[in-house]
Amino acid sequence: MDDLKTRGLVLLGCGKMGSAMLKGWLANGLPATSVTVLDPYPSDWLKGTGVHLNTDLPSNPAIVLVAVKPQMMGDALPSLQALGNGDTVFLSVAAGITIQTYEDMLGANTPIIRAMPNTPAAIGRGITGIVGNAVSSAAQIDLADQLLQAVGQVVRLEDEGQIRALTAVSGCGPAYVFHLIEAMAAAGEAAGLPAEMALQLAKATVAGAGALAEDADESPSQLRINVTSPNGVTAEALRVLMNEEDGFPPLLDRAIKAAVQRDAELAE
Repeated sequence: MDDLKTRGLVLLGCGKMGSAMLKGWLANGLPATSVTVLDPYPSDWLKGTGVHLNTDLPSNPAIVLVAVKPQMMGDALPSLQALGNGDTVFLSVAAGITIQTYEDMLGANTPIIRAMPNTPAAIGRGITGIVGNAVSSAAQIDLADQLLQAVGQVVRLEDEGQIRALTAVSGCGPAYVFHLIEAMAAAGEAAGLPAEMALQLAKATVAGAGALAEDADESPSQLRINVTSPNGVTAEALRVLMNEEDGFPPLLDRAIKAAVQRDAELAE
């Protein structure tokens, strides 16, 4: 981290994800003066952080973090090509853009690390998967890991081929959970609860169950069994939800496969 503070960090794009990560770094002691942000539409919050905003880049930054949307990548990266084939690490959180694509743009000897965080990073509860290319050193991957821990947990993938599945599960996963909350609240309202109460119950239940699943020593399967009395109310609901033809398992399987397919299309 001392090397990072001295050489600097460049953040290319500072939307929701970039802002979440920057907030975490600044809160954990990274000096604002060590950060250069390139963003055409900076927020008022970003303007007030004290980072170098849309200025000349440091000559040899430790890391360039690429946080622009995949559709903007072709326009954004050429300005950084001079930093390729050196010891500046390019850490990308852009979905669907492969390591090979970065190597083609920046040079095959460029250390490149792909990362896929998710939106709970905004409150420090995200989870990010990372994988580096062949020229990324163990120390460089450790640094990326440490940086991303500012916004939650980090897992290291065995190879880049696992990125798509991780994206479909944890990258897209918060949206699935938000929709579960919507559906639970709507069903509760239909069953006779006031709309505001139904939404409060759904949000608190999902948040509490998630926290319990993460903190408990028991597996999610065992936690489910614990709360399910034989032939009881929960068991009857689970009979519907766990149906192998039209319940959660086949539905989520189709959803994950659709997400993987779309990620592949974006990469093309």
